[in-house]
Amino acid sequence: MIIRTDTGQPIDTADLSPEERHVVQKLLAWMTLVDSVDQFRQKTHQALAAGWNDSGPIRETRALTRIVQYLEKQVRKRLKTPSGRGSFKC
Repeated sequence: MIIRTDTGQPIDTADLSPEERHVVQKLLAWMTLVDSVDQFRQKTHQALAAGWNDSGPIRETRALTRIVQYLEKQVRKRLKTPSGRGSFKC
């Protein structure tokens, strides 16, 4: 999957480790369900701490950090819309 950040820079998730891709998949789901940015951050920390199938902590690479920051911005945008549902692009 290609995730295009706000600056237009693409990040190919194929370049991430399987563990990092697993975290991204979790966060893509959570970004539509959380009620606050703080809750999204908590879910991010939980996913990074648990790892893949509770294999242990995942170290955030630069690419994963950029993806998490982008997804957090998308959560903010979604929460600002009157219905709480905005559109986002990956």
